[in-house]
Amino acid sequence: MDFDAYGQLKPQGNSQWLNSSSESFTRTCPFSPGSRNEDFLGAQLFPEAPILDNALGRFQSAYVGHVSEEDFRMQGSSGGMVTWVATELLRQGLIDGVAHVIATQDPQEDGRYFRYRIARTEAEIREGAKSRYYPIELSEVLSLIRDVPGRYAVVGIPCFIKAVQLLRKEDPLFRERIQYTLGLFCGHMKSARFVESFAWQMDVPVDEVERVEYRQKDPSRPANWYNAKLSLRNGDSVNRDWWHLADGDWGAGFYMNSACNYCDDVVAETSDISFGDAWVEPYSSDGRGTNVVVVRSPLVDRLVSNAIQEGRLQLEQVDARFVEQTQAAGFRQRREGLAYRLTWPRSGVQPRKRVTPDDKTPTPQRKLIYRMRYYLSIGSHKMFWLARQLQTPQLYIDWARMSLAAYHGFAYHQGNFKEIKNRYEQLKGH
Repeated sequence: MDFDAYGQLKPQGNSQWLNSSSESFTRTCPFSPGSRNEDFLGAQLFPEAPILDNALGRFQSAYVGHVSEEDFRMQGSSGGMVTWVATELLRQGLIDGVAHVIATQDPQEDGRYFRYRIARTEAEIREGAKSRYYPIELSEVLSLIRDVPGRYAVVGIPCFIKAVQLLRKEDPLFRERIQYTLGLFCGHMKSARFVESFAWQMDVPVDEVERVEYRQKDPSRPANWYNAKLSLRNGDSVNRDWWHLADGDWGAGFYMNSACNYCDDVVAETSDISFGDAWVEPYSSDGRGTNVVVVRSPLVDRLVSNAIQEGRLQLEQVDARFVEQTQAAGFRQRREGLAYRLTWPRSGVQPRKRVTPDDKTPTPQRKLIYRMRYYLSIGSHKMFWLARQLQTPQLYIDWARMSLAAYHGFAYHQGNFKEIKNRYEQLKGH
């Protein structure tokens, strides 16, 4: 797996290998029309789950809250639950290691800012805290799991967890060794150019960036006021609120991987437990961070329940509608929006999804928003590539500002030109 011209990870190999058919690959690729879907996998993995929901899949229980034990909450982007569950599985002797994403030691030498690795101690698990909006792939860490016997947990976004479950179904070795899966709610995956765009807009050399923090935590500010921080080799750091970045509106779809347009799983339905941010009030205004949690495995449910009783977790039980509401924008994009996109003509592999193609339900404004997101994704890849080739960052930045201002104008103000102009001036002022 290596980066293409747009900063997205793609399989590399000779043309004979790339063009050869593989029944095994067809069964294990999470986006393959020939692989089992999340409903089928959920029924096999969690047959005794008491709740079956169209948005969340099968599950035991759902919660909102945070970790009250130690400093897990402050170390994470949200409520600290992902790191806590991974740590608790290790503490209880249920696993020997956790496959999770960490920052590379020297990204300029490594060629990547983040990679998967196996953590075998609590301290190592804690190094994986915080969000990483960066292209990642599983091949390296799956090879380690294959080569080194043990019991493992894997942390990943929905399509990664689905891929792991399909692989476990296909290969008894992985079925034996990967015993727990921890899923992350997901909007979409970004390309590697997102980091470079941060550097361009904060006026620092890309090749001097040593660390990237996508969501710098500040308890005095609302959790949804994202602030990006770049640490440089010389010890300096720069930061800026996402609101003032030309491509800082997540929902606009800048740098989105094309596969994300054909995903219908928001909450990692095939994982033993999954985690997201509580994007509803009063939680979204709490800068300390708050998780929503969906538990599917009975064993993990007992771990969580015991910790609540012991006061180590501050969680309140909620229903499926509450969790869905916290991810309302993601569900619109991946259910109604996907149904609309499935009606568009396309060549090549035809996606087979759980939603039915539908261009009748969305309003004209929603259709326009879905179209704009789609073309903003494509345009951001191409315009960044051109600006990079010409070594003219301002070419991309100006295009992104105009595009985002137009998107905001149509998405929130029915195309009001004055609002588009105001948003453009706001972006230009930073």
